[in-house]
Amino acid sequence: MPYVNIRIAGALTREQKAKIAAEITDTLERIALRPKSYT
Repeated sequence: MPYVNIRIAGALTREQKAKIAAEITDTLERIALRPKSYT
């Protein structure tokens, strides 16, 4: 699985962070053909 490092200015809630992580995971699965189990 590719390593992804994201920096965001300002505070985020845990829910927002979880949604961002889920979206990135879904994108890697769809585009890079890496199953979610690799994350």
